[in-house]
Amino acid sequence: MTSLPYTDWLPHQRWYAGRTRTLTKAEPAVVTHLPDGLDHVLLDAHYEDGGSERYQVFIGWNLDVAAELSAAALIGADGDRTASDALYDEHSAQRVLALIDTGAVVDGVRFVPEPGVALPVDAPARISGAEQSNTSVVFDSAAILKAFRRVTAGVNPDLELNRVLARAGCPNVARLLGAIESTTPEGEHLALAMVTEYAQNSAEGWAMATTSARDLYAEHDLNPDEVGGDFASESNRLGEAVAHVHGTLAAELATQSAPPPVESMLARLDSAMRVVPDLEPLAGQIAAMLRTAGEEPVRTQRIHGDLHLGQVLRTPESWLLIDFEGEPGVAVEERLKPDSVLRDVAGMLRSYEYAAFQLLLGQEDDEELARRARQWVDRNRDAFCDGYAAAAGYDPRDDRALLRAYELDKAVYESAYEARHRPGWLRIPLQSIERMLNGSDLTTR
Repeated sequence: MTSLPYTDWLPHQRWYAGRTRTLTKAEPAVVTHLPDGLDHVLLDAHYEDGGSERYQVFIGWNLDVAAELSAAALIGADGDRTASDALYDEHSAQRVLALIDTGAVVDGVRFVPEPGVALPVDAPARISGAEQSNTSVVFDSAAILKAFRRVTAGVNPDLELNRVLARAGCPNVARLLGAIESTTPEGEHLALAMVTEYAQNSAEGWAMATTSARDLYAEHDLNPDEVGGDFASESNRLGEAVAHVHGTLAAELATQSAPPPVESMLARLDSAMRVVPDLEPLAGQIAAMLRTAGEEPVRTQRIHGDLHLGQVLRTPESWLLIDFEGEPGVAVEERLKPDSVLRDVAGMLRSYEYAAFQLLLGQEDDEELARRARQWVDRNRDAFCDGYAAAAGYDPRDDRALLRAYELDKAVYESAYEARHRPGWLRIPLQSIERMLNGSDLTTR
């Protein structure tokens, strides 16, 4: 298996994270031979800068992968055998799910079903094309298997929090059905994959919000009292759902107290200024506003950590929160730290801003559209906070200075992200930062 051309194959995978580095070699570190001819491989990628990353691949041999998927799936030949990424093959994916269903343990790789669960091992399986950093396989309308491609030792917050929430019966997450786990030679936990219920007939919150805002822009004769009204009721229910998730995490994993993370916010500002020169003239004002969060301890707990409209799904029954992995680019140990629930609330409030104002890019001089966008944002943000307050018994807007600091911190992060990846969108967080600094409240209440 060491003769397989992993070094050639790996950089072409959409989940490969080393695109800005020079790959020198990719080779198997651990190979586990599973039943039915499958192999589980932990693959080490070595870079010219001396660093390395570990990836996970399920390998099947001489598979008949659909032609449209073969370019991504085919790894190469090893003698008279041809290796492919087995998750692209329906029958191989079903075999992986069956191992979880039976609770198999193979050379330290543990296939772990949740108590009382029967997995749909015979359901039609198809690979999802939506993800970038992981790979998901959908089993009809019953379950979805998410394989974590880049594997790091330690607690995986996505698996950990989904397991806690599911076992507590929280209705605002897709129920966890099982997982694949292992342990390093040093005794550290390895999360390899998780299976959850498939959110059938669901719609992504981002798509729903942008559709609402887009319709608003087209309705030139819309009554101002109706602005955002078509989505505001959903924003209210979403606020309730987020509060329920926070409440369950607090009850199951306890709460602590700690001063607001002002120093880490200031460090983020310093880092962002290196890539966003427009922040430099504002740095003093931004720092001063961040410091208004104060030094007095606030209640902290485990949270989602990267909450926005793209991380929520609307099913016919309820809103669901997904992807509890935390903020990309932040070390896992930081993502596991308790924080104020206001970080999640601020992430959602920022997302409403994005949903409306990304549609305004290129039309910034249209004052009427800008006014409509502002009304849509304000109405939906307040609806979200109203729903959160009703469910939690705590209104995020009551801690205005702390909420403002978290939202300003998020906008600073966004400005650095946009400068690196979507410079055409940089205007959105920069305008928000200026608005906050000018004293415009982030909610109209």
